[in-house]
Amino acid sequence: MNTLKASIGLTTLGISALLASSAAWATVKADHLSFGGNDSHCEVSLNYDVAVEPKKFVVSEADKEVYRVELGKLYVEGKEVELDAKQQQLVSQYADEVGKQVPEVIDLVHDAVAIATTAVSMALTPLLGDAAGANVDAMMARLSERIDDIAYQQGDRFYLGATESSIEKTFGDEFEQEMEQLVQNSIGSIMMSIGSEMMNGDGGSFEEKMEAFSAKMDNVGKDIEAQLEQQSAELENRADKLCDNFQQLALLESQMREAVPELESYPLMKLQGPLAK
Repeated sequence: MNTLKASIGLTTLGISALLASSAAWATVKADHLSFGGNDSHCEVSLNYDVAVEPKKFVVSEADKEVYRVELGKLYVEGKEVELDAKQQQLVSQYADEVGKQVPEVIDLVHDAVAIATTAVSMALTPLLGDAAGANVDAMMARLSERIDDIAYQQGDRFYLGATESSIEKTFGDEFEQEMEQLVQNSIGSIMMSIGSEMMNGDGGSFEEKMEAFSAKMDNVGKDIEAQLEQQSAELENRADKLCDNFQQLALLESQMREAVPELESYPLMKLQGPLAK
């Protein structure tokens, strides 16, 4: 039973390092996508899914368009909204700024996932061996693919899936079943590696070997954390810069929604921290 717990712990260690590391990067939470640095003054959540193209900006929920800005025109729930010059200027400026920031968020997500995945692989493979390490890599790769489903670029189209329905669709029951199957397929080689590590470890008695193995596992976790910390400084700076940009963008959005009553009920962003309204 202790061996089984240890093997499962290895897989969850990798997943936890990827999704809940102390590095500053975009994170998938229970019901939304948010991002921000370690500095608690800024955390940004998106209330809707967002798609950005060169001449179109679409805000949606559960695959249903809420509003879009296309060629300088605003459509709310499929109906064009007549805009005066001031309103059109605000709407166009807002769409342009969102179009600049969304690709930055997607880049941040992908870079952070790549760093975390590499850190997990580098730390676990020496412990587990190449065969078992490859199984862990497969689990991490599938996790990365799922993240790509909610934050991706296709040509000149950028998409962020940030709503509860998008997160649930990507990381719901189907994903859990996939991960469980991957764990089951990998458990044999992982357990063999763990057994070999324990039996060849320091100590004379079984209890002493288990304690030595437990200490080694603790060191693996510390190695992953250390690698993430070493490589996350740039990500933290980028995340903090993004948060600063989105705080300014939130002010612009507030002005736009005040000027265009049809958008009052559809705030895209939610800021948390001292500067949130």
